[in-house]
Amino acid sequence: MRKRYPSDLTDEQWAIIEPLIPVNQVGRPRKVDMREVVNTIFYLNRSGCQWDMLPHDLLPKSTVYDHFAQWRDDGTWQTIMDALRQEVRIAGGHDPNPSVASIDSQTVKATEIADSRGYDGGKKITGRKRHIVVDKLGLLLVVLVTVASADDGAIAPEVLGRLTAEHQTRLRSIWADGKYRNHHLADWLVRTKAGYVVEVVSRPLGSVGFVKQPQRYVVERTFSWLGRYRRHSRDYERFEESSAAMIRIGSIHRMLRRLKSDKSMKLVPFKYRELQDKVTG
Repeated sequence: MRKRYPSDLTDEQWAIIEPLIPVNQVGRPRKVDMREVVNTIFYLNRSGCQWDMLPHDLLPKSTVYDHFAQWRDDGTWQTIMDALRQEVRIAGGHDPNPSVASIDSQTVKATEIADSRGYDGGKKITGRKRHIVVDKLGLLLVVLVTVASADDGAIAPEVLGRLTAEHQTRLRSIWADGKYRNHHLADWLVRTKAGYVVEVVSRPLGSVGFVKQPQRYVVERTFSWLGRYRRHSRDYERFEESSAAMIRIGSIHRMLRRLKSDKSMKLVPFKYRELQDKVTG
């Protein structure tokens, strides 16, 4: 029995995700412990280590990467994420599917191993751009990774096109910033007869510096949540879809903790007020 890592699943968390793990329909029965497969992937995602530098007491890349890639390609990560998001919403007293959402992007540097990179002139970063749509609670609906040079408004139809019929069951409005005031996007919404509108939330007139906008604050907070996983500090993946899968994995891990917190871990007290008083004092 190995020593437990902070990213490991508890028994309660494993009981939630285990039924969502695909079962082999053909071939020999599995001999690999699937809980250890998931724990290893979560460790890599949380710690940011390389595939070939996983700790020796976890499963090796040769065993785990095939599962990661297969679930990336067959949509399993998205399926698990959708199921957990509905559970979190129901647990919080909400309808399983949202009526409002928010869309935004984040540009990050990409390593030289990436097979596609671009230059974001606004952020002055060479790398990739993460486009996400989240619900009102900040839970991830869909993610698309592109080169950093992609225009947010122009790529929005491809991002929104990943919303499934189930995602759109109650969806009426998607909040966005001024980058999504785009003719191509507007034409796409009309042409596809989307049942929702993209509502651009503008900054108050005359405002200077950072202004918290309640409608769009949730998507910025989601990027902060994802930033706690070191694998997301920049884009380390060769393929864009692998990068998107890592974003989904981070979201899955966080939702499992939200559904069943790890009682063995001590909560870090929030000290913002105390620090603020020292600064202002």
